[in-house]
Amino acid sequence: MTTTIAYDDIAGLAGTDLGWSDWLEITQDRVDLFADATDDHQWIHTDPERAKDGPFGGAIAHGFLSLSLAVKFWTELLDVTGVTTKVNYGLDKVRFISPVKVGARVRMNAVVAEITEIAGGYQLAVDQTIEIEGGSKPAVVARGLYRFYA
Repeated sequence: MTTTIAYDDIAGLAGTDLGWSDWLEITQDRVDLFADATDDHQWIHTDPERAKDGPFGGAIAHGFLSLSLAVKFWTELLDVTGVTTKVNYGLDKVRFISPVKVGARVRMNAVVAEITEIAGGYQLAVDQTIEIEGGSKPAVVARGLYRFYA
């Protein structure tokens, strides 16, 4: 569910748990498209037959594919109105905890950890956890940095 907030109220978001995004299935087609975009065609991602005998028992998503989905999930969780520009400013700490097998579903939780006033706007530090449906450990944990300018 999307939290919608006006730019003027953004400073009050610190500590807010924005909840969970919708689930998204990781398909082999998505993995292959990511491999093409990044020129990373390692067999554990792109060769499902060979990957069956590999360390994960099947093809897995690239860690950076799983991480990149944070952008999609983030936009599902927060919409700030009254801004001129929204910027994905970067990441602080990132860890790839568990591999995401092709066919698995993932979603993200986001908690606004810190808000910093910057020239012309605000920067949000957001603790993000991408979980795998039925998994005991998350796929990715990261602190994303997002900027909103009035």
